[in-house]
Amino acid sequence: MFSGIVVPAPFPAHDCSGPAHRAGGVTLRLPEPSGPHAVGVIALHLVDPSRNDPWDSGIEGRELMVSAFYPAGDVRGCPVAPHLTPAAAEAFAVIDPVAHPELPTEGVDWAATRSHSHVGAPVLPGRWPVLLHSPGGADPRTFGTGLAEELASRGHVVLSFDHPGETTEVEFPGGRLRTISMPGDPRADPQLFRRMLATRVADTRFVLDAVTELPGSDAVPEDLARALDVTRIGMYGHSAGGATAAEALYEDSRLKAAINLEGYLDLLPERPGEDGALLPVAEHGVDRPLLLLGTDGFRDERFERTWRAVLDRGSASWEQLTDANHWVFTDHGVVAPQLQAAGLMSEEDRIRLVGAIDPADSVRAIRHHVLGFFAENL
Repeated sequence: MFSGIVVPAPFPAHDCSGPAHRAGGVTLRLPEPSGPHAVGVIALHLVDPSRNDPWDSGIEGRELMVSAFYPAGDVRGCPVAPHLTPAAAEAFAVIDPVAHPELPTEGVDWAATRSHSHVGAPVLPGRWPVLLHSPGGADPRTFGTGLAEELASRGHVVLSFDHPGETTEVEFPGGRLRTISMPGDPRADPQLFRRMLATRVADTRFVLDAVTELPGSDAVPEDLARALDVTRIGMYGHSAGGATAAEALYEDSRLKAAINLEGYLDLLPERPGEDGALLPVAEHGVDRPLLLLGTDGFRDERFERTWRAVLDRGSASWEQLTDANHWVFTDHGVVAPQLQAAGLMSEEDRIRLVGAIDPADSVRAIRHHVLGFFAENL
């Protein structure tokens, strides 16, 4: 039984009448969704009173922000959501170049980028499969907007959620901004990594609880609640979010299929020179479809060991992008080439971040793999 609190959150929007650009730097663009449906979006603030926040003892309960993307009906008069809210953009410009040193520290108006989603648009009548999205470590959910919009335009409801405390910036209702409060680097601390992954899986379980109870919530628009086909729920995630999606598939039968976009499937080793313990999904396999989608630029022995373990034990498959690197699965895949073209990122940094692949090719390939997998398995 879902015992949390779901409240609608204000979603700042751009005026539909003209381009959204403020003085202060280059304006970046996201790829247009290619599906037959317009895309709507609303923001939800979920609060789990049964859990303490793992990274900040001063916060009561575990609170999440969720962007719900969905096939929309008539979008006339519905404003277009920004890629980043003004407050998030301001924090992004300072914090994310630390998390991603390839990013420029100036020269970009991060608040000017528009999405292709219309705030509060009516939901297109129908029963749509539901997809959960978990971003990579430190990355905000907003940098998965391009793929979420494509999936919504093709007839899915996508619930994209952050993991506050490990995310560079999350904006809550009232303009309250939360940045990273995790006490250290989980890539170097085995116990912190274990705690991070457990928190992510618990966050996922809470969102699944909310999804199955949303039809009875007054805080969710009735047309969206009716549109959720809770018999067809899948999940995808990038990096740590990919590991989260795979492990959640193993642990929760409500998920019917999942995609791991280049996440390791083990814990960090306790001692130098040892291999980390396999996650249960890799150790035991899973009886539902799991796609492992990686790149040639980020492939290493750890992927070979952990991904082949799950391939040997379940119904998983492995696909790979060439001339690509780790963050190509995020909006950085289209942002980085634009930054290079504007003289704000070197070729070496672009390759280090997303690879040399042309963004038109990477967008097409990722959409093909993700849409095809969920079409077959949901």
